[in-house]
Amino acid sequence: MEHYGIISLIPAACVLIIALISKRTFEALVGGTLIGFIIWKKSEFFGGFADTALKVMGDGTIGWIILVCGLFGSLIALLIRSGGAIAFGNFLVTFIKNRKSALLTTWILGLVIFIDDYLNALTVSSSMKKVTDKFKVSREMLAYVVDSTAAPVCVLVPFSTWAVYSGALLESSGAAEKGQGLSVYISSIPFMFYAWVAVILVPIVALGIIPPIFTMKKAEQQVANRSNSNGKTGQITGEVKTELLTPDNEIAPEAKENPKLYNFLIPIILLIAATIYFEIDIFKGVLVAIGVSIVMFAAQKIMTFGDIFDTLIEGFKTMILPLAIVVASFMLIEVNNGLGLTSYVIETVKPLMSGAFLPAVAFISLSIITFSTGSFWGVYAVAFPIIIPLAQAMNTNLPLAIGAVISAGALGSHACFYGDATVLSAAGSGCSNMNHALTQIPYAIIAAIVAFFLFIIAGLML
Repeated sequence: MEHYGIISLIPAACVLIIALISKRTFEALVGGTLIGFIIWKKSEFFGGFADTALKVMGDGTIGWIILVCGLFGSLIALLIRSGGAIAFGNFLVTFIKNRKSALLTTWILGLVIFIDDYLNALTVSSSMKKVTDKFKVSREMLAYVVDSTAAPVCVLVPFSTWAVYSGALLESSGAAEKGQGLSVYISSIPFMFYAWVAVILVPIVALGIIPPIFTMKKAEQQVANRSNSNGKTGQITGEVKTELLTPDNEIAPEAKENPKLYNFLIPIILLIAATIYFEIDIFKGVLVAIGVSIVMFAAQKIMTFGDIFDTLIEGFKTMILPLAIVVASFMLIEVNNGLGLTSYVIETVKPLMSGAFLPAVAFISLSIITFSTGSFWGVYAVAFPIIIPLAQAMNTNLPLAIGAVISAGALGSHACFYGDATVLSAAGSGCSNMNHALTQIPYAIIAAIVAFFLFIIAGLML
């Protein structure tokens, strides 16, 4: 496997350093990517940067992400303006009596919407934001709960986009016979330790058994101080700089006095149902939800057609920054692939991959890659053909080894500062991407440490 050696680590390291210094995600990604192109393409770095930008923008996956996330922003803006979102919040408040139950309800919603991490992150955050605001929960805490039940939950349920994709990779990697990839995937679910620990950790944090720590403690204190001083809700504005404004459109005058719950529930239920019907295609699901919403709101005369489409456009605009971050992260992935970062890390740790310690070493090394690069499914495609033969040759429990690889992807998606789930959870919750990333990283580290020791124990026992 060709790579640039330790030099291949420089772009990812630069992104993390710039992000920590500037507290800005997009600028850090662009800076790290440019540095990577200088190393990779040398004097032709500018042409390489421009060509890769066009390549990424022309990629079908990026086009899909732009449409899905942008239209999600449009749908959320419609639900807010129609009064449906506030009606849903008012409905939940009749059952939710305190902060702990608000966070636990958010967690439960995340467990229920397991089909896709994008669907999970954006739907749950937009649904619960007003409720958690009422109980003085920081937007950062909401984003942590949402993010912890996005990818971690999706990998644990064998009817999600993650499971379908991984099952296909297991067949192509020789770990499963044709048509048996999902069965092998299911056998590894008990060993996806990071995902299990991350999901279980949420109610422990929500109940206060593990109190807010480090940067999360600061975010929670800011909300409490602000609420005590002026009586307002826990929504953070002003005191904490944000990179993103959420679509908090003013409710349409026709919906203010008597907002209807069904104006929220019907579009959301159809969104989930259509996503499942179209074989887990969230793009078609959100199109159905928007189409039905337009008809419903126009028929009720809540908004004119002009107002509806103005709201759709404004909602799409709110997703521009998250989408820019995702596009920039894909450019960084191209640079890392060109420098052979994944190959270098795997080659470096390969001597340590022996017998009982293979799952633990695979988990840590691949987690470093996914956290540093923002590439999760791509790492699966590279890692499975390497880890599976090693596990078979060393008589390592195969489901355990597969669980380690899947766990690494879940950790990366959960913790990476510029990962898509991190970006979307922050966007939906209404806090800046960096605030979310910095406040949730201590909890991700706790889950990673616990998972690492579980992989060691399981490797020695099985």
